[in-house]
Amino acid sequence: MKTLELKRVSATAAPAPGVREQATVSKYIDTTSCIGCKACEVACQEWNDLPAETTVQLGTYQTLPELTPNLWNLIRFNELDHDGALRWLMRKDQCMHCGDPGCLKACPAPGAIVQYMNGIVDFNQEACIGCGYCMTGCPFNIPKLNQKTQRVYKCTLCSDRVSVGLEPACIKACPTGCLQFGTKTQMLDLAGKRVAQLKGQGFEHAAVYDPPGVGGTGVVTVLAYGDQPELYALPKDPTIPLAVRIWKTPLKWLGSLAMTFGVVGTVLHYLRYGAKKAEE
Repeated sequence: MKTLELKRVSATAAPAPGVREQATVSKYIDTTSCIGCKACEVACQEWNDLPAETTVQLGTYQTLPELTPNLWNLIRFNELDHDGALRWLMRKDQCMHCGDPGCLKACPAPGAIVQYMNGIVDFNQEACIGCGYCMTGCPFNIPKLNQKTQRVYKCTLCSDRVSVGLEPACIKACPTGCLQFGTKTQMLDLAGKRVAQLKGQGFEHAAVYDPPGVGGTGVVTVLAYGDQPELYALPKDPTIPLAVRIWKTPLKWLGSLAMTFGVVGTVLHYLRYGAKKAEE
């Protein structure tokens, strides 16, 4: 199988320069043409050989309230009372594959999280230490910790399929075409055309959800009510949490500097006073 080239690796120095650039891949989701059939959910479970989850009846058609370590793809059903009419706002919830992944920045385990040159953010469970820091770094609340294995799991954008030129399993299974796969440029172009159609049909606030606060996402989403992403259980302006940014930049460098001064101080003390001898 072809190996995807690395762009970034958690808790390690960036890969050496000179790696061949690749076009960023992206998944297109048109929430306005999703019929909630859940074929994508089933395809994800089958392709990734994930065990079945026990569903919970909460008065909705939604399979589970949230994603789990064994459910990486969830169709959310949100009801909206708009102008006296009920509207279903259905959205495929999964890892957004951020351009600047908060999970990767927060991860302290070398190689546990990687970002490939094509933009896919993937987890390496063999290197995962189960600390859960990646969960705090994600503004979309995606990674989930398996209490039995003490490992964290999420959608991989079917990196194994993409590496051999196939589209992700969920897209292959979609019967309506609301899911598409290609380069980020292609998907943004497709999304822009769809938004123009929706505005012509009276959805004046239709928009493309591709938040810049996380470096853009590898999942381009078309929203009919783009001014209110919260209706789709999406944060309005997601960013990497401040605590993660401070910890991984200023505090990390200050800690390294303090350790360096400590070592230098110890050496200077030894050179001036010599070794300390124990009294008999």
